[in-house]
Amino acid sequence: MTRQLPEKVAQKLENLPDSPGCYQMLNAQGKVIYVGKAIVLRNRVRSYFHASAQHSPKTLALVEEIRDISWWVTQTELEALVLENELIKRYQPHYNIRLKDDKQFPYIKINWQDDFPKIEVVRKMRKDGARYFGPYTSARACHQTLDALRRVFPYRDCEREIDGNDDRACLYYHIKMCGAPCIGRQKREEYRQIIKQLMDFLSGDTDLVITQLEAQMARAAENLQFELAALYRDRLKSAQQIAEQQKIINTSLEDADYIAVAQDERTGDTAVQVFMVRRGRLIGRDNVLLEGAEAPQAAVNQQGLLIGAFLQQFYDRMAFIPGLILVQAMPPDWKVLEEWLGEKRNAKVELRLPQRGAKRQLMEMAQQNAAEYLRLQQAEWAADTNRQTNAVGELQEMLGLENPPSRMECFDISTLQGTNTVGSMVVFAKGAPLKSAYKRFKIQGKGSQGAPDDFASMREMLRRRFRRVVEEENDPNLDPGQKARKNDESWGILPDLVIIDGGKGQLGIAVEVLQEFGLEDRIPIVGLAKREEEIFRPGESNPLWLKRGSQALYLVQRIRDEAHRFGITYHRNLRGKAQLHSKLDDIKGIGPARRKALLQYYGGDLDKIRAATVEDLMAVPGMNRKAAEAIKAQF
Repeated sequence: MTRQLPEKVAQKLENLPDSPGCYQMLNAQGKVIYVGKAIVLRNRVRSYFHASAQHSPKTLALVEEIRDISWWVTQTELEALVLENELIKRYQPHYNIRLKDDKQFPYIKINWQDDFPKIEVVRKMRKDGARYFGPYTSARACHQTLDALRRVFPYRDCEREIDGNDDRACLYYHIKMCGAPCIGRQKREEYRQIIKQLMDFLSGDTDLVITQLEAQMARAAENLQFELAALYRDRLKSAQQIAEQQKIINTSLEDADYIAVAQDERTGDTAVQVFMVRRGRLIGRDNVLLEGAEAPQAAVNQQGLLIGAFLQQFYDRMAFIPGLILVQAMPPDWKVLEEWLGEKRNAKVELRLPQRGAKRQLMEMAQQNAAEYLRLQQAEWAADTNRQTNAVGELQEMLGLENPPSRMECFDISTLQGTNTVGSMVVFAKGAPLKSAYKRFKIQGKGSQGAPDDFASMREMLRRRFRRVVEEENDPNLDPGQKARKNDESWGILPDLVIIDGGKGQLGIAVEVLQEFGLEDRIPIVGLAKREEEIFRPGESNPLWLKRGSQALYLVQRIRDEAHRFGITYHRNLRGKAQLHSKLDDIKGIGPARRKALLQYYGGDLDKIRAATVEDLMAVPGMNRKAAEAIKAQF
């Protein structure tokens, strides 16, 4: 570990146990920002702090914020997974993958423990003897399902105490959507038989229910109860119409869920599609968005990681878990997930990757639906210009700007271990990212002491950015038309607001640069401090606090986070190129996979590899004694 660590973090890393468990990463305010599990806590937690080209931008950003670590030792990895689930639900850590809008999904609850079960929509399951079906993606979906089924299986939803002695029935009896047990028109056994059919139908056993309705209709006709037979006929017709909407997948009558994921490679936006097959019929589907996911990285099982995180949170609250779950990609920890799912189901659960036939075709259909759902969601987000306009207006008012900040530029410096310092400039136009205008800077200079200096780096970046404005404005060889065309394509457009990712010090440097080019009166500028997200303005000692929960604060946070992400991505690319070749490449028996594992394990530090013993080298994943001895002989 070569980066300079906070003393508390360094101490914790030295005392990590060689046991399975669950760990928490905390920021400077003591807030939990990440929760994870590990087979060996010491190896997993320490791996975050090894400088490596394999670290994603998200991991690099996480490591920069870590100021403390805590952990729990468990007996098994399964216990660690259960604890991890509970902690993610409790703290909703920023850097974990989470189900978007992670509220409790609604269920259809049938109070089967009562003599005359009432049916309702709830958001929490309890061990009260009731039967639960779901979850559904929205309460509206629950009610739509019940509205359709109530015409087939009339049930009560009133608050009456059912004793059969009420004076009159409610309206639902007269429109044939309740059998009126309240006035004794329907006995307990008859009412419960209807509710049992409803539960069978919700479970996917539609063929059994339709057969029962056909038998009831025939029996009523034989007994010359023609009005009752007509009632069963109408219910049977409605049930058949609902069943026809459920696609028949196979004749094996198996229960299975199909899990597919779609992700935008540019933004990291992620959607998951769940197809629910019960008794061989596709009875429903769920669409879920994930938060905290990032754009896929090379050589990483991104789909498997996303599906693994989804499975943990989705099935943690499912009323029913099928014995077979088919996935688009296998999670890295699929074995422990199978064990955990099996314990929740009280029976074996198998995770499987469909390879051919009908199952493969249905998985491809789930993938297509996931991609379509994501496309529609992104279209809605892009069309939400009203919210963006309101955010820009709020920001103008809160900062006291003369004009709306239609074009905002945010600048950030990114460095790690004093190498490959880079700067990033992101542009938001009318509250939305303008990615075609993003700029990145490879910082060339050093500070006054010859070492990397964030202030000097910020000065260099801003000089390079605003020098172009002055040069284009003062170039006598460009006519107005040429300037306009050039400005549209490059640097010449003046921003309505500049945001510096940093406090008073960084803001002071930025003001000096604007003064150097005579732009201080033409460009409003503010600094955004990272710790409390307060706004600093030139010449004012007290910070400005944007209203919590306001669209203006959300917009400023978003542009700051985008600058941070863009800079870290560039920084990672530069470090990756620098590590493409290593002295390890010259050692016989050390191929690309072992070289990558060694560099990742030792943080890219060849001196540490040189100093390691043969036994130390053998601890690196993929290494054996022969390869370790070859390294020692070479060095």
